[in-house]
Amino acid sequence: MPLTPGRLEPGSPNPLGATWDGLGVNFAVFSAHATAMELCIYNAAHREVARYELPERTDQVWHGYLPDARPGLIYGFRAHGPYKPEEGHRFNPNKLLLDPYAKALSGAVKWNDSLFGYRLHSPRGDLSFDRRDSAPAMVKAVVTTEDYLWGDDRTPNTAWGDTVIYEAHVKGLTKLLQDVPEALRGSYAALGHPSVITHLQRLGITAIELMPVHAFLQDRHLLEKGLRNYWGYNTLGFFTPEPGYMSGGGTNELRSTIRRLHKAGIEVLMDVVYNHTCEGSELGPTLSWRGLDNASYYRLLDDNPRHTINDTGTGNVLDMASPRALQMCLDSLRHFVQSYHIDGFRFDLGATLGREHTGFDPNSGFFDAIRQDPVLSKVKLISEPWDIGPGGYQLGNHPPPFAEWNDRYRDTLRRYWRGDGGQRPELARRLSGSADIFGSRRPTASINYLASHDGAPLGDLVMYEGKHNEANGEDNRDGASDNLSCHWGVEGPSDDPAINTLRERVKRSMLLSIFASLGTPMLLAGDEFGNSQHGNNNAYCQDNELSWLDWTREKDGEGAAQEAFTARVIALRKRYAGLRSAKFLFGEEISPGFRNLDWLDERGQTLSEEDWANGEARALIMRRALWDGDNKIEVLYLLLNGSEKAIEFTLPSNWPWEFLIDSATPEREEGPFEGTSYQLEDRAAALFRALVEPPQ
Repeated sequence: MPLTPGRLEPGSPNPLGATWDGLGVNFAVFSAHATAMELCIYNAAHREVARYELPERTDQVWHGYLPDARPGLIYGFRAHGPYKPEEGHRFNPNKLLLDPYAKALSGAVKWNDSLFGYRLHSPRGDLSFDRRDSAPAMVKAVVTTEDYLWGDDRTPNTAWGDTVIYEAHVKGLTKLLQDVPEALRGSYAALGHPSVITHLQRLGITAIELMPVHAFLQDRHLLEKGLRNYWGYNTLGFFTPEPGYMSGGGTNELRSTIRRLHKAGIEVLMDVVYNHTCEGSELGPTLSWRGLDNASYYRLLDDNPRHTINDTGTGNVLDMASPRALQMCLDSLRHFVQSYHIDGFRFDLGATLGREHTGFDPNSGFFDAIRQDPVLSKVKLISEPWDIGPGGYQLGNHPPPFAEWNDRYRDTLRRYWRGDGGQRPELARRLSGSADIFGSRRPTASINYLASHDGAPLGDLVMYEGKHNEANGEDNRDGASDNLSCHWGVEGPSDDPAINTLRERVKRSMLLSIFASLGTPMLLAGDEFGNSQHGNNNAYCQDNELSWLDWTREKDGEGAAQEAFTARVIALRKRYAGLRSAKFLFGEEISPGFRNLDWLDERGQTLSEEDWANGEARALIMRRALWDGDNKIEVLYLLLNGSEKAIEFTLPSNWPWEFLIDSATPEREEGPFEGTSYQLEDRAAALFRALVEPPQ
């Protein structure tokens, strides 16, 4: 494309980013403290072919219009202004800066010292100034236009009460999946492959939650150790899908996959990281936000703005009290809803996003802005309700319509099934939807999970009591020190049939528990067939077979049986409304002799205060009752035996019982059950149903 030397036309301050109008491209970038802004144009070989000064500044937005420019144009910015780290300003026009609103990328970051605004190894540290041009090492932005035809695509719009979430990594899910063509494995296209969709449908999944797919940076220190940032919680671009997951279809590859998943009735949720960026602390590189306006984008120490606040543990925190930083996040969210038809978001370290300068506030600008937004208020919103900052644990304190990852649910289920004492009161609270935490909302606000990407998968919870993270290169210091797990006799895989039988039973008991609980269940990808990370509970840097799903486990006997069991308990959840009540049940009477929720011991007797205080008791019955469509009362009995011995449970003799499932005998089919008692093996769970005529 021929470029005319000279000045740009004034253009418009809106929208931010690079926008093609058919005749040229408008460029707009925010900086409150810059004194000048330059637009640099590059050819396909990344050689600079033109440089323009943005001619206008409106409401702290620098802008200009380049006639005859078209999609495919490669560009970057250089910001002029004060380099005064002690005042929070780090402008360095020698550093090429990525447009925060870039919607596509060209090239990749090539780590060298020129990427830093200061002189590395200088005795003055970050107070020094580096004059080397970083452009040869920098990724560049690309002007795009949206030309994807969505046809009749529409969101499945699954009700929260019917939602079953599957947390997955785009690459790890399919990298070893033989049913997918090798050239596609690990890509967005593989995610939409018929074999993946069929697997999700067979399980009964309604929503897939993708670990970060925003473009992210590979950490220098990991690359130097021969490792990689696998998880992706290190955002480089909030408007750009990660290029490393593209098999050749560009950004439309992700759109096509989402369209295929929607057609199959599966929603797509994104795990997003707006709490920090990849630039790290004040000692990190200058790639985008730091060079454009460090003091506006990041939270800095009030008494020493040279330093970034580090409530995230990653070096910096985006300032959600800054209007333009907040706008960037909201614009990014809307972009993925409107341009990619994303159905919802999981917010990493959500407590950070709700923290204003006075601390966490459920009425913070971030939450308020999303709740009133006509686009974002209509999608699913999930928060990870903690960070490492002051007052950082905020489970239950997020405003509606946010749901929250419930780590108290996770920890309680793990403790109970490994045999800890004194768990019955806490277990009852978690199984019934955690009303003590989410009582002002609904049970669906509790995202119930046994395992997530962050920690040990379900298969390792019954094989390892310790962590085995030596491959991460941190002398096994990283990752949680206590998995709340039990190896049942041997650390790691065992050839003892008795140990393996017990391990499989405990896994099934945990799976039945989660899908019989009120709340929104989330399954970690691979847990349906017992995937293992060989004891590594912090596989963030393991982009290899340790973290990729081992689909051969799906084909072996134990893996196939566990997958069938998982699909069966999800199907039961969908079939019986009492397992997924959208409202809290507080033991209200629905008919004489019937309450919507009761807690019983193995004898079928209501637990007394003394029973609840008995720390050695491990048996529990959760009984739910509700009216069905035929003016009968449907009663569901969830039997739980977390003890070391089999227990005989008593069932009311005058009800027509139907056996549904038992984690100790997964091969047993559903059917009528005759009798008044049922023997449940140690560390097992079972579910029964009765349809009862109400008393006249």
